[in-house]
Amino acid sequence: MPIMNLHPQGRVATRAVRPNAGIDVAKQHLDLCCEELEQRLSNDAPGWNEAIAILKSREVDLVVVEASGGYERGLVCALQDAGLSVARVNPRQAHDFAKSMGVLAKTDRVDARCLRDFADVLARHEQRSKYITPPQDEHRELLAALMTRRRQLIDMHIAEVQRVEHANKRAVRSIRAVLKTLERQICDIEQDIDRHLDEHFKPQRKLLESVKGVGTVTTLALVAALPELGKLKRRPICKLAGLAPLADDSGQRKGKRRIWGGRAQVRTALYMATLSAIRYNSAIAATYQRLLAAGKPKKVAIVACMRKLLIILNAIMRDGTQWDSMRHLCPAQTT
Repeated sequence: MPIMNLHPQGRVATRAVRPNAGIDVAKQHLDLCCEELEQRLSNDAPGWNEAIAILKSREVDLVVVEASGGYERGLVCALQDAGLSVARVNPRQAHDFAKSMGVLAKTDRVDARCLRDFADVLARHEQRSKYITPPQDEHRELLAALMTRRRQLIDMHIAEVQRVEHANKRAVRSIRAVLKTLERQICDIEQDIDRHLDEHFKPQRKLLESVKGVGTVTTLALVAALPELGKLKRRPICKLAGLAPLADDSGQRKGKRRIWGGRAQVRTALYMATLSAIRYNSAIAATYQRLLAAGKPKKVAIVACMRKLLIILNAIMRDGTQWDSMRHLCPAQTT
């Protein structure tokens, strides 16, 4: 569709705008919406190729896809390999956008139309580039899968441990057998993670683990789930991790700033690293004690230290320099 622009001499000029598309993803099928076209395709390689042919024939500018528990992964990779710009959005963002447009019904085709409209907005956004999903690094994707599996095994281990207390003797024998199996699996996958980090992310690992308090688990979370580390400034990187205080003001009311959203696995790893850093890292310990002396609650002080630790790690990755206690003891140097 054309956009009308006023020429400096008063004439009206038109410039062509490329269409955008939305694709709703289910396990078995895709619902594609581009301009007036609505079509259902299979969620497999032939379906992806058909979608690519349709999108290229219409010279689509941006494709918006909602994250769907991994069912969208193959489609996104295929679209990116074909040279198409893709924005994989959080389901909450897509649903909130639909509600803001007054769309309350929910079907796959309705979702595809809303994603197309969302694409129209993102394609013209002045910060469009930050919404585009970058191509996934194969080694980082495998590392993320290992991290997910490790978390699943640990969750199962915790659940079995909690069942022991109320189980009878026969059940306890079964639970202990399962626990031994889970412990072996956790040990095996941690060895795989350690090997994969050394083979493909050794420089990053060396930089991150030069900071006291940061170990393999924190490095795993940062490398796998926060690839933007070292590439963004401090405020955006803190917001990605869910460590940026968000305002809650309205009129004359001044609400408390709170952290919210972001990447939970990164925040969890940073929390555990910060508890260690408060004991063994001079820069983080000094910040923690200063905040307590100023009357801040312990939880607030810990979150502030998490943010400081992330800013330090971001600077280390950006500059490619290892931890320097003298530099990071000075608050001005961590920004």
